[in-house]
Amino acid sequence: MARSNGTARSVAGGGNGQHGVRDPITIVIADDHRSFGEALEIALDRETDLDVIDVVSDGVDAVRSAVERQPDVMLVDLTMPGVDGIEATRRVRERGAATAVIVLTGEGDEVTLARAIQAGARGMIDKTHPVDDLATAIRRASRGEPLHAPDEVNHALRALRQRGQVDEDLGRRVQRLTPRELEILQALADGSAPDRIASELGMSKHTLRTHTQNILTKLGVHSKVEAIVAAIRFGRVRTPGVVRLPEAGNVAPDDGGLDRIRG
Repeated sequence: MARSNGTARSVAGGGNGQHGVRDPITIVIADDHRSFGEALEIALDRETDLDVIDVVSDGVDAVRSAVERQPDVMLVDLTMPGVDGIEATRRVRERGAATAVIVLTGEGDEVTLARAIQAGARGMIDKTHPVDDLATAIRRASRGEPLHAPDEVNHALRALRQRGQVDEDLGRRVQRLTPRELEILQALADGSAPDRIASELGMSKHTLRTHTQNILTKLGVHSKVEAIVAAIRFGRVRTPGVVRLPEAGNVAPDDGGLDRIRG
């Protein structure tokens, strides 16, 4: 799809309340759903003072486009694979681009908002909002204005700090697990049945149940899946469904995994 050359447009009110001729606000859109990005381009280009100059489909190209083309505003999807919207925002800031970044999301919460702002975004807006709302946000961001009230931002940052404290506490709990408890979690993560785990570790099923309950109590979680996820997250248990090849130290897929122990 051809991109606009960014020539000046006549602005009669134009949504930003000013008259006369001025350069349009240039925009780069980054979304891994190409059809969504191009549909958004069509909708925004109907605004006389907005000009979409590039549509890309991943975070790496988003950073490249922001650095090379220096748009006024970049709209970046939160959940792109590889380099997501927040990491792309961080990289744009690190490379000194003056582009104002707005993170688009369909599932954002206050912690995600805080992370986006810390990365250097002007703010975050839900993909389901009307195009008029997005156009207004673009105009505000291009003028250097925040998209969220100070109280909302402060509340989000407090939530992020609290999440960090919870994560730090969980990490300490994981580190206190014994080698035997980690063996049990690894076996559960690999999808082994309780009878097999008890046999391989030389214990009775009753002892295995006791160890498992002790693990849940130590971690302050309510299920084996939560315990496994915590141990994986802090590097004490390898990802389920992956086995190590002793000769080369590589990994290969296996049929085990969390699905075997859910419920």
